[in-house]
Amino acid sequence: MKMQRNFVTFYSPGTMFAETTTKPIDTWNVEEAVRMSRDIVERHGATPYAFRFETHSRGDADLDSQVSAKSPTYYLGGKVETIEEVAARNDPSDQILLSNMRINEWNRIITSTSGYRWSQPLRDTDVVLSI
Repeated sequence: MKMQRNFVTFYSPGTMFAETTTKPIDTWNVEEAVRMSRDIVERHGATPYAFRFETHSRGDADLDSQVSAKSPTYYLGGKVETIEEVAARNDPSDQILLSNMRINEWNRIITSTSGYRWSQPLRDTDVVLSI
């Protein structure tokens, strides 16, 4: 008999990398995850900018569970920009961001619009929620 359990991982701005908090959730329910995100506060008061669901599964003969399914990343609002739009701003503070976009071939980014400013590459499968 295969056992499964669903989790939601919240991503908040960190010093070098995202801070994460993972919690169990009954189903991959976006509205419930959005509600749960409002109670997450990381170090320095950082709050989530995104979340992702995972299902962990384990069979009778398995010692540990494994990730059997992952959702796209759901962003809690934010501003989507292309590399052309970031370059057109001609803002010297965007030099590192533009360099990262070019080197890593990120055509689009999303920047959080609430809490700390945090930019991430936006993949085609990602979902930006209207929050």
